Amino acid sequence: MGSTVVQLTMGDPQAATLALVAGVALAKTVAALAPHIDAQLKWPNDLLVGGAKCAGILMERTGNSVVIGIGVNLVAAPELPDRPTATLACQGAVLDRDHFAGALGIAMIDALWTWRQEGVASIVRTWLPLAHPLGTPLRVSEQGIDGTFDGLAEDGALRLRVAGGETMLVHAGDVELRRPVEEER
Repeated sequence: MGSTVVQLTMGDPQAATLALVAGVALAKTVAALAPHIDAQLKWPNDLLVGGAKCAGILMERTGNSVVIGIGVNLVAAPELPDRPTATLACQGAVLDRDHFAGALGIAMIDALWTWRQEGVASIVRTWLPLAHPLGTPLRVSEQGIDGTFDGLAEDGALRLRVAGGETMLVHAGDVELRRPVEEER
């Protein structure tokens, strides 16, 4: 879809939380332009449609600048070896690329304003209802830790409820949605 550069200023929240900002903007754009599609955010940087990856967010920081790249599968999707992919067009949403990009830009400005003026906690409150439900089985790939989605901490960290009922905070990593045990049989 494209990239945008955010110039960090004194008093901004942690730059890593910009992934949540971009996710909110992306989910709101899809909801506005294709309200019939049930899109869900997956922490920290994916948008899923029907459990398949439909969009991703990448960030790179250089000094006081963060480049946020957002890729959206409007019409075509790459085949990935480790996860299914989806397009908005396959869900019945034929969207003009430039119109989508313009709407995403406006949503991004709005989400950035909220991030700067109201803080990360406000973004987290907006992000949560746009995500998969609490209790969704997850795996943190790098550590091989399984648990269930228990929301986000106020700083944007993933709350993962693990066996025994403990909740651990995950600040970075690749998270996979897992099928519930009864579906795996």
